[in-house]
Amino acid sequence: MAFPSIRARRLRKNPALRKWVRENELSPADFVLPLFVRPGKNVRRAISSMPGQYQFSIDLIVKESKEAYRFGIPAVILFGIPSRKDDRGSEAYDRDGIVQRTIREIKSKVPEMIVIADCCFCEYTSHGHCGIIKGNKGDLDNDATLEVLAKAAAAQAEAGADVIAPSGMVDGMVKTIRAALDQHGFSDRIILSYAAKYASSFYAPFREAAQGAPQFGDRKTYQMDVANAREAMKEVALDIKEGADVVMVKPALSYLDIIAKVKERFEVPVAAYNVSGEYSMVKAAGRNGWIDEKKVALEILTSIKRAGADFILTYHAKELAKQW
Repeated sequence: MAFPSIRARRLRKNPALRKWVRENELSPADFVLPLFVRPGKNVRRAISSMPGQYQFSIDLIVKESKEAYRFGIPAVILFGIPSRKDDRGSEAYDRDGIVQRTIREIKSKVPEMIVIADCCFCEYTSHGHCGIIKGNKGDLDNDATLEVLAKAAAAQAEAGADVIAPSGMVDGMVKTIRAALDQHGFSDRIILSYAAKYASSFYAPFREAAQGAPQFGDRKTYQMDVANAREAMKEVALDIKEGADVVMVKPALSYLDIIAKVKERFEVPVAAYNVSGEYSMVKAAGRNGWIDEKKVALEILTSIKRAGADFILTYHAKELAKQW
């Protein structure tokens, strides 16, 4: 008796056939490489909670970008560790801020590379929150934060960033940044909004990497509750209405359902951030010999693409691309 599953088995019987009928194909072209830039020269400082990841000085960031592009990775996203912090995060919008200088260097040395500038304040503020704080309770001043976000976006665009990526989940951030870009003659720049960013425990290693942990409280009043899905659809719809060209779901692995819902419902490209905690768990298990690190990383990234992500921000990008 022939069983319906026999057809599936015929199509799985060797690697060539499996690849021939594969529904989703992952490649380095799907990746965005996150990079952390700090002051200094020839600086390569290891991030202890993220094995294989580093804070780099600008000269080494350029080398990393060149190498990534050679391996087929089309884009990097930059996070800055400033030389000084204050309560307004002023280096984020300083023309000579760390990220603005890095953008200029990358675009002059690797002009083909897509440079994405993370547009937020947690790395730049002395208190570690994503904008201006008001009162004694540590509440985020939404309107005051929008003003400095506009300045930061304009500074990043003037430096040559191809994509501005507001990540603070500040109400009205996309509309404000789009207006600022248009006003300064940068209407051609893409806005990639962290539209559905959850208040996740998976961000812990990033706090060390970017030196941006909040000094008090948490970010649950402006990032999303991990239990909510319908709310994510509302946030994404609002950001698209305000002018976002691309929307992001963050984190990725525990939010595959959200990626799939966003991809199905909205006709814009969808990004997903395979975040620091997801990366570090794979690294830890691999170092202990519990898993095959490369195979697991590829399976995770394939699942993110299968869920609907058009591209993936991942710390695995360069290491995997080298071995492609």
